[in-house]
Amino acid sequence: MELRPGSLIHVLGACGTATATLAAMLAERGHRVRGSDQDVYPPMSDFLRERGIELLSPYRAENLLPEPDLVVVGNAIPRGNPEMEEVLDRGIRYRSMAEVIREEFLEGRHPVVITGTHGKTTTTSMTTVALVACGMDPSCLVGGVSLDLGGSYRLGEGDAFVIEGDEYDTAYFDKTPKFLKYFPRTLVVNNVEYDHADIYDDVDQIKLQFRRLVRQVPRTGLVLVGDDSAHARDVVAGSPAPVAAFGLMPASPWRAVDVQPEGASTSFTLLRDGHELGRASLPFSGDHNVRNAVAAAAVAISLGGDAARALDGLSRMRGIRRRLEVRGEERGVLVYDDFAHHPTAIRETLRAVKRRHEGRRVWALFEPRSWTCRRNVHQRELGEALAVADAVVMTGVFQPERVPDAVRLDAAAVIADVASRGIPAWILPGAPEIARHVAGRAEAGDVVVAMSNGSFDGLHDLLLAELRQAAG
Repeated sequence: MELRPGSLIHVLGACGTATATLAAMLAERGHRVRGSDQDVYPPMSDFLRERGIELLSPYRAENLLPEPDLVVVGNAIPRGNPEMEEVLDRGIRYRSMAEVIREEFLEGRHPVVITGTHGKTTTTSMTTVALVACGMDPSCLVGGVSLDLGGSYRLGEGDAFVIEGDEYDTAYFDKTPKFLKYFPRTLVVNNVEYDHADIYDDVDQIKLQFRRLVRQVPRTGLVLVGDDSAHARDVVAGSPAPVAAFGLMPASPWRAVDVQPEGASTSFTLLRDGHELGRASLPFSGDHNVRNAVAAAAVAISLGGDAARALDGLSRMRGIRRRLEVRGEERGVLVYDDFAHHPTAIRETLRAVKRRHEGRRVWALFEPRSWTCRRNVHQRELGEALAVADAVVMTGVFQPERVPDAVRLDAAAVIADVASRGIPAWILPGAPEIARHVAGRAEAGDVVVAMSNGSFDGLHDLLLAELRQAAG
């Protein structure tokens, strides 16, 4: 498929992070782009409007007038969507988001594909920043809003295109993972755990897809694997391309040593095959972010970048929206927003916060919204992860009617598990109730971390407003 300049492109599900990013990239390429979604919501609605992209809501067949040259179908769009049905009835050309990315942006480039259950967005941003610092002018597509890139993508003139590779399926008409469309030459497999319980029955099914991805990498390419993930090490075994481990383990070729937490920052020295390459001071907390940074530096240096420049770029990063993003402080209570929704990510996030704010009480507010968290596959692990906090408040399962009783998470049991560990814990109906509850109990010096892969119904703003009102 080749789009002529100025083509009219309609994006279904345009307020998704990846689809909104692709819409903006296509517009920057000179195409006329519009989008539609059932609900138009920030931050991506603001992101699109700032770029002059028209947003239509809700989904209606009339939104396809005038008829577009191409419809991009997000992976959340099902059969029965009125616009999708109109596309099929009228024979309008359509492609999945992943197909359009490959055909319009990756072909003829050096795809650097960043994968893993956790850390994809942060590592993709870090890798891009490191390559930019090395003067390599990369392109990228990040699954979030990067404060360093001024958005969620970058279109450069260099050979490298860094892209977040998701193991979730591509579209209703293509149930293979999106990352299989990207044909990496450099591949990062950060970690592999069980996730996406709505489409995978167990971790072995996920590992099969990663093995297929690894076998796409040419012999002249490179596979970098997280040293602390047994499943990740397993899926890269037998890779046709060279494999190198990265992380904190003594045997890893790419390794961080002398890791020093320094409040909100973490410094470390980078080694390659035992040789010191330099030191970085990340403006992030947690060992998981050190591992992400080692992977990013390894990619940049392997592609010919200078180690000192790569580490300097990482040291000057600002971060990603919704990755421990400070939303405000009222009455001495600091409020963070975070995207964590898998037990491992929740645990690492809370540990990082407690390390950053040693001695302060940490509240964990959690909404089980992702398909995996709405099921009971990680019920025990979720209680253990939340119990890292000093107080926990949780909602019930988001849209519980969409999850069969037999496999639905028992949120009350999770809270009971947390309470049994001596941690004050409550389950409340929704964001307004949580905001009032926490505002009535939080004290100056407390730190609140609200975690959801959705909007959490505006909890952060509601809580800050309640705190202001209580102060008045």
